[in-house]
Amino acid sequence: MKWSPQDAMQAYLHTLQLCNTHSNDEDCPLGTRNIIQPQCMEFISALAEGNQAKLMVQVTSHQGINPLTIALAVAAKHTKARFVCILHQLQHLENSRAQLSCYDLEDAVELVHGNPCEVIMEFKNIDFAIIDCKFEGFLRLYEIIDVNLRGSIVIVSNILERRIGASISEVIKGRTGVECVTRSIGEGMELIRIGLTSCCQPQKKRFKRFHVITFED
Repeated sequence: MKWSPQDAMQAYLHTLQLCNTHSNDEDCPLGTRNIIQPQCMEFISALAEGNQAKLMVQVTSHQGINPLTIALAVAAKHTKARFVCILHQLQHLENSRAQLSCYDLEDAVELVHGNPCEVIMEFKNIDFAIIDCKFEGFLRLYEIIDVNLRGSIVIVSNILERRIGASISEVIKGRTGVECVTRSIGEGMELIRIGLTSCCQPQKKRFKRFHVITFED
């Protein structure tokens, strides 16, 4: 993926404006305070749009959509990218549509219900993915997800709530063409950059670009 500072700034500013507008909004039927998380949302939205992701997939936990859903929806709305949000619970479909409509983002997200480990197999060359660590099979999801090997990002969210077991960083340790960093934003997240080295993208340059997109506040 090619990094675009202009696109990243556009997503950042839009998400910042959304957070400022809706942080105390009492009119949203599902409780806006539970969905708005400044800084976390701005970072993810800018990261996705700045990398010009064409196919984005999110796997949620049993709680349905979350602030990262809104963040990716903002990026998808700007770039016309395809964004698929996989919901594990059928009852979350209507609630999620209502929540997204509060932010005028319902058309930017495809809500899909089903077993995430089965549904995610339908998508190939994913550029940007978010997997909720509270989903029991998150490690298996990471192993079976079909990412764009020329450059993609996978984020494992809510790592502070992870139960006993291996982390993504432990699983991918030593793998070629994969790098992982941890960020203490939101409920904690691990960011995995996947990309094979090519003659047009030397390894040294690729690592330098990765560190730029995972900036500190």
